[in-house]
Amino acid sequence: MRKMLAKKRIALVAHDNCKKDMIQWVEKNSESLVGHDLICTGTTGRMIEDALRHKYGDEAIDKVSISRLKSGPLGGDQQLGSMIAEGKIDVLIFFWDAMHAQPHDVDVKALLRIASVYNIPTAQNRSTADFIVTSPILSKEYTPKVYDYSSYISRKIDL
Repeated sequence: MRKMLAKKRIALVAHDNCKKDMIQWVEKNSESLVGHDLICTGTTGRMIEDALRHKYGDEAIDKVSISRLKSGPLGGDQQLGSMIAEGKIDVLIFFWDAMHAQPHDVDVKALLRIASVYNIPTAQNRSTADFIVTSPILSKEYTPKVYDYSSYISRKIDL
């Protein structure tokens, strides 16, 4: 059984046209995010670090744990998917651009699929992210329902 601790591991991802919105959201919710671990795809993570440093100074970076993975198109989305499967991500905040095709669209779909399979709270827009970050559950221990997919794995395939 997977248990989320009070200190959550929150993945933050934003497509290029959504990065400004993500930065504004992080700045607005920085006090709620302090005390949690932030795992970001490369460019998004750098921009979040820069914004927090600009707004609060270098001490802000000391208060917020930010880990940066590769850029999304260079494998960062896949890294996050792997971390979800390994139980290393508790929440996914993914501001994706629904109006433009992405060159790594299959990776985006795979990331959203694996988040659903592992029952990870996922925000795909700012309103949903606001609901998640203001939930009292965010800073409490929580045990999500884990689904049993063994029937999918154990099916015998006749060739």
